[in-house]
Amino acid sequence: MTAPHTTAAPATPPADARRAPLRRRLVAYAVTGLAVLLLLLTASVASGEMSIPPAAALRALVGLGDPGDVLVVQQFRAPRAVAAIVAGAGLGAAGCVLQRLFRNPLASPDVMGVTGGASLGAVALLAAGASQALIPLGALGGGLLAALLLGVFAWKSGLAVTRLVLTGLAVQAGLAAAVNLMIVRFPAELAGSALQWTTGSVYGRTWTEVWGAAAAMVLALTAALAMHRRLAVLDLGDDSAGALGLNTSTARLQLLVTAVALASLAAALAGPVTFVALAVPHIVRFVTGPPTAATLALAAVVGAVLLLASDLVVQHLLPVEGLPVGAVTATLGAPWLLVLMFRQSSAVRRSQT
Repeated sequence: MTAPHTTAAPATPPADARRAPLRRRLVAYAVTGLAVLLLLLTASVASGEMSIPPAAALRALVGLGDPGDVLVVQQFRAPRAVAAIVAGAGLGAAGCVLQRLFRNPLASPDVMGVTGGASLGAVALLAAGASQALIPLGALGGGLLAALLLGVFAWKSGLAVTRLVLTGLAVQAGLAAAVNLMIVRFPAELAGSALQWTTGSVYGRTWTEVWGAAAAMVLALTAALAMHRRLAVLDLGDDSAGALGLNTSTARLQLLVTAVALASLAAALAGPVTFVALAVPHIVRFVTGPPTAATLALAAVVGAVLLLASDLVVQHLLPVEGLPVGAVTATLGAPWLLVLMFRQSSAVRRSQT
């Protein structure tokens, strides 16, 4: 007797096979982003009042070629470009962590008060007559102070998401008011120095500031990548995360401190640059889809590209001399924020119908 013929069910591809196309896409995006970043860096060190051929500018960047080119590139142009790269990477990664942590597409270092705290710390040291080399440290301390205030005020709620957002808005408003009050009382000669710490700029950065911030940024980015698994568990919701054995309050606090460190280091180097941390997570999600540890690294690359490109616009495409890069990013960020708010309100209306 012949056995009845049965149709075998199609085998489900293994998880590694399903993830392979995503990994290849992410690698392609990362390579593309790094290539664009290299092109922007070349343009940044080659262009200026004294134009240098791109190949000569890249040689000068590593100390080769004409001594005059080496001096211009290494001492004046390269620190500014690298500062934009480091600050943009920190802002992109910080925004990515915060939006997932708060489960809010409008979350950014501005919402939690980090940029307001960084500005307050820098302006306070300026008012006290401290040397310019200490100003980034004041900005970093101010950002950490803002995070401490946020944690103290929101701790009783178990660091609930809604309470964190509302408390962050209150902290940011209070710190911004304090900064404005100090600037009003500044002597006229200090007002120009304070402008960077109210709008954001990478003008006049030195290698000492850049290398110190870059080393600390690498450590903070490494910590963020190492804690990505906890962030992925928190994405499931507090109840599910708790059922899986994760202490949600502790994990949220650790991730919050890491994001604060990233944003504070960026603010210590470039001031309170807006829009970058808000926009980068949306750009990365639109391109790559669901978040992974690799998308967090990609967010750092996109943030660096966005801030360096904005600084090039400030230097070479706008007629106003000395315009801070934060003015350009804020101009881009205002309509972007309106679009996000409109999309969010539309999504809420659709969910209610």
